[in-house]
Amino acid sequence: MKYLFGPVYSRRLGHSLGIDLLPPKICSLNCVYCEVGPTTELTCERKEYVPTEEIIQEIDQVLATSAGGRPIDVFTLTAMGEPTLHSGLGKIIAHLKAKTDKPVAVLTNGTLFFDPQVRADLSGADIVIPSLDAARQESFERVNQPAKALNLEQIIEGLVLFSREFRGEVWLEILLVKGLNDSLEDLIALQQAVRKIQPTRIQLNTVARPPMDGLAQPVTPEKMAQAVAILSDGFAGPVDNLVDFQALEKKKDGSEKQLPELLMEEIAAMLQRRPCPLEEIDKALHIQDLELTRECVQRLVAAARIEKIIHSDKEFYHSIQRLEE
Repeated sequence: MKYLFGPVYSRRLGHSLGIDLLPPKICSLNCVYCEVGPTTELTCERKEYVPTEEIIQEIDQVLATSAGGRPIDVFTLTAMGEPTLHSGLGKIIAHLKAKTDKPVAVLTNGTLFFDPQVRADLSGADIVIPSLDAARQESFERVNQPAKALNLEQIIEGLVLFSREFRGEVWLEILLVKGLNDSLEDLIALQQAVRKIQPTRIQLNTVARPPMDGLAQPVTPEKMAQAVAILSDGFAGPVDNLVDFQALEKKKDGSEKQLPELLMEEIAAMLQRRPCPLEEIDKALHIQDLELTRECVQRLVAAARIEKIIHSDKEFYHSIQRLEE
């Protein structure tokens, strides 16, 4: 399929069927920590970047086949850029709510919430997860490298308005990058912004995957604990620390390999999007263990979730759950 992928397991959302609303990488930000890579089209212009009706047709195909028998806990609208740039967002959410009783979540950088139409388009969702990585303009520019049209004060006000209007849950995600947005001054500014926004919960993160800018580094456990304490002060909801520092350290020094079951889901999701050779899978997912990658791929083949194909005398793997276009 061109626009739908998964379901893949998410710690936050369960078994999530992803819906990709944009070609890579159209975004209003060019975040230094982004795992997708640099933004190729930095814009705040909303339009129909891909046909809304084609996305809806794929949704109907998946619903008709029950995702091949795999469980779906939530439909997640996302993009390898910023999904609220797609002008068909509201129509897609409305279609999902009309066709299924599963919750609809939206992952967004939250930069366009000052636009009343964006807030209206999102109103039908159940969970919206916007980002706010900085509440000081200089830190915002360092970490998020925004489009010129964006103003941080306007972005925060948009988040405040949305949180007041929205009937679902708002999970505000904050990602800290060492030396860029993690100073005491930054954390206090974020605390003040959170008190205004009053989201349902805060989800605190740091650089856990290979970033777009190799200089973007994770903060320390001590800094994360400080951030949790500061952001919790005056905030009624939970502040979730999403970072497993022990796992990060083991991954960094290579002392522990990822569990095949978890890797299999990541590989399957990747192959939903495009065919890949074994070496590319290993490199793209930063597994750095060709034998482990081969084991996971072979298990997926045995489970009839993917298959091997030959193209130009080279072996590729692709998902056999992809529906005919």
